[in-house]
Amino acid sequence: MTGYSRRHWDPSAKGPLEGIKVLDLSRLVAGNMLSLQLADFGADVVKIESPSGDPLRDWKDDGHSLYWKTYSRNKRSVVLNLRRKADMDALWSLIERADVFIENFRPGTLEQMGLAPDVLHARNPDLIIVRISGFGQTGPYAQLPGFGTIVEGMSGFAYRTGFPDREPVLPPLALADMIAGVYGSSATVTALLARDRGLARGQVIDLSLLEPIFSVLGPESAIYKVTGVIKERVGSASNTAAPRNVYKCRDGKYVALSGSTPQVARRIFEIIGRADMNDDPRFATNSDRVKNRALVDEVVGGWFAEHDHDEALEIMRNAGATVGPIYNVADATRDPHFADREIIVNAEDSEFGSLPMHNIVPRLSQTPGVWRKPAPSLGEHTAEVLAEAGLESAMIEIILGEQS
Repeated sequence: MTGYSRRHWDPSAKGPLEGIKVLDLSRLVAGNMLSLQLADFGADVVKIESPSGDPLRDWKDDGHSLYWKTYSRNKRSVVLNLRRKADMDALWSLIERADVFIENFRPGTLEQMGLAPDVLHARNPDLIIVRISGFGQTGPYAQLPGFGTIVEGMSGFAYRTGFPDREPVLPPLALADMIAGVYGSSATVTALLARDRGLARGQVIDLSLLEPIFSVLGPESAIYKVTGVIKERVGSASNTAAPRNVYKCRDGKYVALSGSTPQVARRIFEIIGRADMNDDPRFATNSDRVKNRALVDEVVGGWFAEHDHDEALEIMRNAGATVGPIYNVADATRDPHFADREIIVNAEDSEFGSLPMHNIVPRLSQTPGVWRKPAPSLGEHTAEVLAEAGLESAMIEIILGEQS
């Protein structure tokens, strides 16, 4: 990791979202992913945490809160106990000055707290309110607990993942939350743009975890209606293209290969010395190849089994095939492309000196993201943020005193 470029925190750096004030009351992944996108591009994201902190802080590896360090960079932390009047009054002062308000309580909880959208808009008509929940604010399942694991199952994603003779496979990470966070950041910026163009003032974004991950399945509902076919698990193969799979090389390493276009598929057959397959009616079209996927994989897999990993990659790449290695994270950190593109960077860290994390994405040529501050300690900015909101020092002392 020493070869990776270092990122120094610059509190004075300004991004394209400078001046946008975001209050993030969410917990765990989806809301933090959403507000991270805004924070990385200059928005002032203030995490409103309970005295016990965002549970994401407790996702630890070997005792270290590395999820928090990564997904809460460029943010500030304020601790408020919203069961107390003084703290709730302080929150209202922040709300009146905010552009965006993010929450992921169970539907109805915000209303019980006296923070229903109509009440918020009465105090701040321009506020963009992002409501994150498992199943949305309406519908028969609105009140069900909705962690990403549940919607990864209900969306159809898990049903399609894994091998046909095994159980459905859930993703080993918070995929539904991550997808929802990216969708949510796009929706938030869209709402801000609509507000700036006079198309709307404040509005509510109803962001479920279920709908974004269902959308990534593409046309499967249309396919089912038109053809009656429910697509089944096919391991690392594809229902839509062949050859496409993970193949094991002679030295035990794996590669991923895709022949998703007719030209590339023909090229792959030529590379492995089976140009005759291009004239075989069983493999003439993509549909034919998918129908005879087992035969395609037998031939292509046989070629890889006769070649070592690096040799196979070189032959395939030199001939223009679409192929790549199967990496673990250690492999990725050693790859020169990752280094050259600065996909991973070393951010300054008070505990480790530097800490590798993903770079800001996407890349904007004229208004790139900025590295302003590391992930905050719990309540690190409480006094600072409340003073900016106009609270008198005596009230701030009361709030801080009650937390000690």
